[in-house]
Amino acid sequence: MKRVVIYTILLLLFINSSQAKEPYVDKMLLDRITKKYNIFAKKRFFYLQQTLDDVSKEEDVIEKLDAVNSFYNDVKYASDMKVYHKEDYWATPWQFLGKDRGDCEDYVISKYFALRYLGIGYKKLFFTYVRSTKFKAPHMVLTYFKTPKSEPLILDNNNRRVFPASKRKDLIPIYNFNGEALDKNKNASKNQKSHKKWDQLKRNMQRKVI
Repeated sequence: MKRVVIYTILLLLFINSSQAKEPYVDKMLLDRITKKYNIFAKKRFFYLQQTLDDVSKEEDVIEKLDAVNSFYNDVKYASDMKVYHKEDYWATPWQFLGKDRGDCEDYVISKYFALRYLGIGYKKLFFTYVRSTKFKAPHMVLTYFKTPKSEPLILDNNNRRVFPASKRKDLIPIYNFNGEALDKNKNASKNQKSHKKWDQLKRNMQRKVI
């Protein structure tokens, strides 16, 4: 009888583990991150995983947007020149959280891939170039479109709350950029510079640059 009970428990554990969602950052990559940065970086990634797990089964997309936006907005802002000694560099999500610093593009990239992990389709997420009237400077935010004709919601590193575009009078839209859509139609690019940055980012992610 004991053998039957033990076998049943082991079977249930196996079923549960096989059905569990793969972690956002696997153990091998997390070990590399910890070795390159420190134990505090490892803790940041654990907290990220906990944040994603907490909302992964939520039906309400807004909760996912809020959770991801709030989590990454705790990362400190720093220019590419200060962090990477380059004028314009698109960091991988692992670099961004590992270094715990980055500029507006880095927030957008990390939020984008976290939301993709949570099951939000790429067709609803856009990298959006804007001009900030508050800071009088170019800026990038992540926008979420429920449908192609819906008013977008804005995920901005300068604001903890996710607002519809009509509530963000301080942002003047310039254009939207969707790298994965452009991959399917190379001739559709409105900005070759952004496309090159996206291509380099993809290569860095494939190589798991940290």
